[in-house]
Amino acid sequence: MGFFERLFGIQLPALPDIPFGRYTDAYKTEAQLAAWNRSVELFDQDRHVDAYREFFAYLRDDTVDNVRWNDDDSGVIRFEFWQGSQRVTGRAAADLVAAESKIARVKDLNVGFLRRLMEYNYNLKFCRFALDPENNLTLRFDTAGIDASPLKLLHALRELAIHADKQDDLLLDEFRTLQPVEKRIEADIPDAEKAVKYDYLVRQIHAAFELLDHAVPDPNQYPGGYAYLLLSMAFRLDYLLRPEGFLMDALEKIYGIYFTKDERSNQLKIISLRKEFQKILDRPREQIFHELYRTRSTFGINAPANHERIVSLIDGELPNMDWHLSQNHLALALAVPQYIAGNALFQNVPPKPDRDLLHLFFQITEPAFFQALGFPVYATPQGQPDKRLVLQAIRNIADHNRAEYPQLRPDLSRLDFSSLPLFARSYLDMIRHLDLTKAEH
Repeated sequence: MGFFERLFGIQLPALPDIPFGRYTDAYKTEAQLAAWNRSVELFDQDRHVDAYREFFAYLRDDTVDNVRWNDDDSGVIRFEFWQGSQRVTGRAAADLVAAESKIARVKDLNVGFLRRLMEYNYNLKFCRFALDPENNLTLRFDTAGIDASPLKLLHALRELAIHADKQDDLLLDEFRTLQPVEKRIEADIPDAEKAVKYDYLVRQIHAAFELLDHAVPDPNQYPGGYAYLLLSMAFRLDYLLRPEGFLMDALEKIYGIYFTKDERSNQLKIISLRKEFQKILDRPREQIFHELYRTRSTFGINAPANHERIVSLIDGELPNMDWHLSQNHLALALAVPQYIAGNALFQNVPPKPDRDLLHLFFQITEPAFFQALGFPVYATPQGQPDKRLVLQAIRNIADHNRAEYPQLRPDLSRLDFSSLPLFARSYLDMIRHLDLTKAEH
């Protein structure tokens, strides 16, 4: 029985194979953790090649087929793994471990991008950009076998993979002297899915701009609500659209602009955020389509967070919707819990029950988007949460996770279905009071 079948408690037709949110490697299986322990032990025994074999078993996620390797009688393991649109290849032997990812083919040694990469190299800890004999720009890592402990390989390959994936689209978009090296494999998604995501992107930004232009309340006097509005939109778009390239970088930049400590007032930062969203609107539709594709990854970007981190986020932010509720600024009030849910998924990897419930939060609050993609709807025809379906979904999430979290019993009496903003507030309050004590093994 599939996850969504458990949510509804009934047999459902096959659902679209559409992932949401950034890939995470935080939910390792017991078999993966055992492989890590064996890898460390074997390396300490100077059985390096055997240690590397277990190391790649630790990295491999069978659900996405992200890591492959083989070894021959010569004592060399040849491996490859995926991070987003980038393939990393390498070899691991007793005396040397080396890996690289080809970023782009260089037609002309442009001073601009060479200087960029020299500066970038300065900030890398394990890797460096280099040119291979075929004039391919690559990101490389190598180390002597005596230093290639599993922990060092984990940090080094993570750095290589994440920076290679981030830079390929950005460099190709900015420098016309660069060309793609490898064709993406198994990355395309249907144009119909891209169209739904693009239309949602445009509608969300226009709706936010309309609220800003309506100016009730005045953004100059009450900038806080509009900050929640724009930041929650950035987090939500990142989670729901799962973009790559320029669009992913633009959403990250929006987050950075607001939280950078500088002399700008909140009012000026909101103006800056609007300009960044306008750049997204100005980008041609076909270029946005180009940045919506399916990927396989090996390393997650975000660090795991415990339930207390989510509780702290809810406690610190949720009261800020009260004034907007009292003034009947419902869209700005709703932006606060949307910000909390998006922030929790954008910056952290919450415990599995929190992650499942936060995903359900978006399914409930964005029914038209999920329906357009072919997913079940948790809302009434009027767009309000459907009480029966929502309660059943929450119960099934709890049942699905209770083996690992035996005290997971959401207090459904806390939920308020009288309006969408009140439901959103009560839903996060329900999450806040969960007991996520893990079972003893």
